[in-house]
Amino acid sequence: MRIASVEFLGVNVTPKTNWCFLLVRTKDGRTGLGECTLMNQEALLAAEAARLAATLAGEDALARNRIARLIPHAPGGLVAHAVTSALEQALWDLAGQAAGQPIHALLGGALRAAVPLYANINRGAEPRTPEGFAAAARRAVVAGFRAVKLAPFEPLVWEDAADPAMRVPYAQGLARIAAVREAVGPAVDVMVDAHWRFSPGGAARLLRDVAEFGPFWLECPVAEANHAAIRRLRGIANDRGMRLAGAETLAGLRAYRSVIEAGCYDVLMPDIKYAGGHEEIRRIAALAQTAGVEIAPHNPTGPVCHAHSVQLCATLPNLLPLEVQFGETERFFALATGHDLRFTEGAATLPGVPGLGIVLDEAAARAAPWLPMPRPWLDPRLG
Repeated sequence: MRIASVEFLGVNVTPKTNWCFLLVRTKDGRTGLGECTLMNQEALLAAEAARLAATLAGEDALARNRIARLIPHAPGGLVAHAVTSALEQALWDLAGQAAGQPIHALLGGALRAAVPLYANINRGAEPRTPEGFAAAARRAVVAGFRAVKLAPFEPLVWEDAADPAMRVPYAQGLARIAAVREAVGPAVDVMVDAHWRFSPGGAARLLRDVAEFGPFWLECPVAEANHAAIRRLRGIANDRGMRLAGAETLAGLRAYRSVIEAGCYDVLMPDIKYAGGHEEIRRIAALAQTAGVEIAPHNPTGPVCHAHSVQLCATLPNLLPLEVQFGETERFFALATGHDLRFTEGAATLPGVPGLGIVLDEAAARAAPWLPMPRPWLDPRLG
């Protein structure tokens, strides 16, 4: 099964969101799908995909270990890791098609009949008031979710903390969390994503202030490289009955090993778009399991990433619920055909068909090419 071409395809789906895919076609007519969405980096992703494509024509699509190996020190950084991860995903899709089996079967078989999900309500909350977040959370609960996540602290960035005006978004963030907790009640888990917005001291105060709302976890409070501070914050969080979660943009086992050995997090969030694909995350999850660390993959983007993440998560023993973007756009369900991606009582079902189980509607995707975002979703200082 020889590779004929590799194509980057960027799609605009909302005024704030592009999704980016990699299509690997073989000479016998198959197409494998991967996703490499990386906010505000679409032009670089396209250039890296073109560079990679020039080396892959004629290669054996089953030679994943050789042609889709993540190099931790790649000069292209996270952009290169994202394209390599998408390539690895697409090659698994092709392998499943060739073998006549779903990806999860090739990974050794599913441990569960369905994958539990939690609803990331952040982009579906409108207006971005406490009431708007509460309404989004209630919609998720009505849809069957028993866990929701919000990122409530925009536009706070700790480097601006000396500005008295930054007290306002902090107070607003706490009000949003309080509103969501009241809206969903005590039986629904609430996760809080801090998007690296805090200094270590600010994060310590945050943990004290959010404890009354009983979050299941606090996510990404400080810069990922600050292992000593993260370890201290984990202790503060655990003393208050919550987990500390993070590491969503790391790539490769080597990066995760240092985080695990430093005792940084209760929950690791490798993203199949960045971490290296299926096999690399399975290695990361196995190492995490030896340290009693749980896995909840980062998955707030498009349908191809979601479909791959579901297949992967079905095989992980130390799994917590998988993230899914809730309420952002119906194109999540309409842009691909095949296995139904709609959520059933807060869970995702597994496909029984070969490969990934979905096919991209390429005509619809090409009709809405990716667009530059004049106002990034996150402050550029946050990554």
